[in-house]
Formats: sequence, C-alpha cells, structure tokens
Amino acid sequence: MLDLRLVNANVITMDPAYPAAREIGVWRGRIVGLDEAVSALPAKEVVDLRGATVLPGFIDAHVHLIWAGLEQTGTTIAGRTGIDDVLAVVASRVAASPPGAWVEIHGYDQRVLGRDLGAADLDPVSQGRQVLLVHVSGHAGVVNTAVLDRLGDGVPHEHGLLGDAGMTAVRGVRDPYPVTEIADAIEAAGRTCLSEGVVAAAEAGIGVHGGLISYSGAEAAAFQLLAEQHRLPIRVRLMVAAEALHPLATNASDGVARGLDLGLRSGFGGDRLVIGAIKMFTDGGMGPRTAALTAPYTGYDHSGDFFTDPDVIRGYVLDGHRAGWQLAIHAIGDRAVDLTLDALEHAQAAHPRPEARHRIEHAGLVRPDQLARFAAVGATAVVQPSFLWYYGDDYASIMGEERTPWLYRGRSFLDHGIRLVGSSDRPVTPGAPLRAMQFMLTRTSSSGQSLGPAEAITIDDALRAYTVEAAHACHWENDLGTVTAGKHADLTVLAADPRRVPPSDLADLEIRATLTAGTLAHGTL
Repeated sequence: MLDLRLVNANVITMDPAYPAAREIGVWRGRIVGLDEAVSALPAKEVVDLRGATVLPGFIDAHVHLIWAGLEQTGTTIAGRTGIDDVLAVVASRVAASPPGAWVEIHGYDQRVLGRDLGAADLDPVSQGRQVLLVHVSGHAGVVNTAVLDRLGDGVPHEHGLLGDAGMTAVRGVRDPYPVTEIADAIEAAGRTCLSEGVVAAAEAGIGVHGGLISYSGAEAAAFQLLAEQHRLPIRVRLMVAAEALHPLATNASDGVARGLDLGLRSGFGGDRLVIGAIKMFTDGGMGPRTAALTAPYTGYDHSGDFFTDPDVIRGYVLDGHRAGWQLAIHAIGDRAVDLTLDALEHAQAAHPRPEARHRIEHAGLVRPDQLARFAAVGATAVVQPSFLWYYGDDYASIMGEERTPWLYRGRSFLDHGIRLVGSSDRPVTPGAPLRAMQFMLTRTSSSGQSLGPAEAITIDDALRAYTVEAAHACHWENDLGTVTAGKHADLTVLAADPRRVPPSDLADLEIRATLTAGTLAHGTL
C-alpha cells in the first residue's frame, strides 16, 4: 500500500524521458511511480491537488544557513538608509548587552548610507562593548576601537573598516557561538528555505575561512545535532573550508597531501547530511569592491585583489583535486576567474579527473575570452541571479557599459556547454528561487534597469538550474532533481504553472506547499 498518492496534478517532472504526469505515488519517502504505474494502487492518503503544479523540490546550491539564521533571529540593519538610524540600532543593542560583551549586527551596507562608517562613528554609542557590523556581502565589516585594541597593529584596517583578512582576525578573537545557538539558527534558516520551495541546499563553507563564514570550530556538530534530533528542515551538503585541510600521515601512493582527519572527503554521509566540496576563496565581493578585476572599478583607482597569495590557492586546488575532492572555488572578478581556470587546468593536466564536477562559485564577471576555457576545464557555473535583481544598478555603475553584459551570465554559459546552476548565497540576498528565475528570464533589476539582456534564458532553462543542474552539481542526481521513480519525494507545489505565468510575475507565484520525503513540510495540500 502506498503512503500517499497525489492526483489531479500538473506534474513537471524535469525528466525528458517522461516530461509530464498527473499522479505521483509515494512509499517510505520515495517516489514509486507515476500515472498508470500507481493509479490502481491503494494508498493510506489520496490528495487531490485540483490542477496545482508539482515540480521536483528546488535546490539552492550555495547558501550560508548559519549566517542567514543568525541574521534572521538576531539584529540587522539591512534596509536602514540613514547613519543616525543605524547608530540608534547599535545603541539599543548595546544597552541590552552586558558590559564587555560582543555586539554583532548584520546587514551593514555603505552603499545605501552614502559612506563607510568607522570606529569613530561606533565608539560614542559602544559603552565599552565590542561592536562588529557585518557587511551584507560577508567580505567586510566595521568595528569599534575596543575590537581594534584586541586585534593589534598587524591587522589591516582603515579607521575600523575591515576587509577579508581583518574579518578573519576578528573571528580569531571573538568568542565562538555555542553549538546550540548555531543549531537554532540553521533550523530557522532551513524553515525559510522550505517556505520558498527549497528542499535541499549546499552550505557554502564550514570551518575557519573567509572571515565571516566561521562562527565556531564545531559548526558540523550543529548540523549533526539537528539531524539527530530530526530538526534539520532540509537536506544539506556541507562544503568544508580549504583551511580545515592539513597534512595527513598517508601512504604516498594515496595522493593525499592534505585532507581531513581519517581521510574523509566529498560524499561521506547519508540522505539528510553529507560532506560536499572543499570551499576556497580567490577574491572578495563586488559590494565592498574587493573582487579581483583585470581593470579598475569604474570610478575607483583600484581593481580589488586576491583573497590570499595565488600560490596558496593553486596549492589547495592541486591537493584537493588530487585527493579526490570536489572543489567549489569562489571567484567573482574576472581576474579571479583567470586564476581559477589556470589552477584547474594545471590540476587536471597533472592528475586527470574528468568526472570531478568542480564548481566555480559566483562567476560574477566572466569575459568573452574566458568562456571557452571555462567549458574546456569542465567547470560548473554556480551563479546568484538575485544579486543583479537587488544590487544590479550598483554593479552596473562600477563595471561600466562594456563589462555590465558579462555579469552573472546565463545564455553564454549554456551556449558554450557550461552547466548553469542557480543559487542565492543567502543571506547576501533573499533566497527565493522564483525571484532569481524571474531575473534569469528578464535580466532587469528591481528598478527596471536592463542588465545584459542577451544573457536571458528560457523558463525551462531556469527551472533546470534549480532542479536537474543543481542536483548534478551537488551529487544528488540519483535522489533529487526530477520527479522520477526511486527518488526522494521532495516536491514543490505551485499555485500555477511557471511556464504559463508572465516572466514579470514569476517571483509572485504562490508556493502552495513543500514536501520532504513525502511529508508536508510547509503550506497546505
């Protein structure tokens, strides 16, 4: 007997061998068949969807659930456009904190404030607390003098304004978050994912790296705790920071120069929680103007810089590739993409692994001459379309007329045979896949500015980016990505067919329900 049969549905299976269906049968959390294969089988529960559209559950291939959850459950200044307003929020949070405490506030963005803040702004409202404002990009921050005193003279900053290196140093002196608090944050962020139709995600970095990404040396324990307590709302693939790798005592023939203890690597885990790629940075972000470009930012006298010594990056790429890891390499600027392609080409030439499925995270600015190399090395482009919906006007202003069409490409990747995967990088932007898909179709920002219209793709391509291609990039293709017999019954139910909705209305399409393992996890059926 089936546990559940969904009937009278408009099923978009994303499986070219059987593209549409009306019924889905579920048993023990898996899809057992479609239409005639299940229509005569008895079921404990039969649900009439009355024509609602069912898709394989969306996959967000690049997220920061810990960071998103802490921002969601803590204090944020996102959306505050006045400096006095921001400082009033800081003062209020300081007043509610014990003397000497850390006060960490998310959502800082100098672009909407008109200028950067500094220690001189924060000190008058700090009252002896240690204050940290986290930039929306995750690649910068502002601290007060109490924090600067703890960092010492060797940490680069400009009057309390810190880049990636400075933020890494801040994490080194700040008390780690308790695992229970991190777990609560993950759970909160995961439930937000469910409300957006997202059933699985790749956590883009646990471990001490990238300054703002690490909140404890035991972040994996928080995910494991949730899984043990059946509180992990979605399936998660954990990327491990490259800095967590260290020399291992292994036989030389194993090819493992650096790794995790016990030789753990991509693929270790189960249905709910699994180790994914190694995550490494090559540069920063466009928001704080730290992404590495080949030509200066328009209106600025600099072109960003690499996250660390390029030889260090090349070493991580070569060692991780040789040891059998999947690599997820953060590269936003085109100079960072050059470095990434060079490193991947060298690694593949030295130790061929054509099945490696290495990923370039963001691929924010890709020149026309880089596309063929991108395809030849077999890298997957994991992009964040909503960056341009929310920040596109700003990005266009700092890229200029020639480079704006190269931002977060769509059509050019597909035309060159490059796998295109959608993601959010939440909480850098809100994570709703339908909003991102709308941008992929229209290539217009929230203000209506056109941003590289030749890079627009079809709704079918956009849906693939958040289902089939995201599953492949995360090594979930045997369990997720299509509505096919044998796969998890992780499903997204929409009020209407996204292929029939005007592109400009796609973001407002109602998520009627989200199912995980055949169980209602959000909404109503």
